[in-house]
Amino acid sequence: MRSVEDLTARARVRDAAIDLFGRRGFERTTVRDIAAAAEVSPGLVLHHFGSKAELRDECSEFVVEQLFGQKDALNGPDGARVLQSWMQDYDRFRPLLRYIAHLLVDGSDAGHALFSSLVEGTRAMLAEHAEAGLVRDFADPQVMATYLTVFGLAPLILESHVALSFGQPEMSGALQARAALPLLDFFTHGLYTDDRFLRMAHDALDGDERS
Repeated sequence: MRSVEDLTARARVRDAAIDLFGRRGFERTTVRDIAAAAEVSPGLVLHHFGSKAELRDECSEFVVEQLFGQKDALNGPDGARVLQSWMQDYDRFRPLLRYIAHLLVDGSDAGHALFSSLVEGTRAMLAEHAEAGLVRDFADPQVMATYLTVFGLAPLILESHVALSFGQPEMSGALQARAALPLLDFFTHGLYTDDRFLRMAHDALDGDERS
């Protein structure tokens, strides 16, 4: 996660905070915990960041910047593509992925902005792929982009449950690799063998509109 040139004490504190916030959550992580993980004093943590809340804000900005390349680039497909690459190299990017999971569920403005950005990135990717003939055009691309984003983020937010369903204590790159082919098969060939459920839904919804 840490770049070669980014090994300052401030960066060590930030990286330690990202890791601990992602594993334990914000409330259960203390300044002393972060200082011990970064091998600095608690006073130095507060000197650099002012408070634990301000440190979390900087962590969130850093993660979003890593995801989108730059802080202002909050739309377009790049963030969604980067997130896909991180999922493919899960073990390496686990601290960032866990932090994103907590960011998305903590109710913060940063989490809301991140989710909206990922939806827009997914929508842009779908449009590009549809133009290239790789995916179908959808009648409501916003619905598809939103639920594909939810589908992609669910393993992050439900990480421990997903791992336990595989009989493992935590997610790993090996489990991600195991899921790759079945999921690609699902997206390539779909779930249902015919369109009966789609036709039933059309009939039901058309009936609601007429009533």
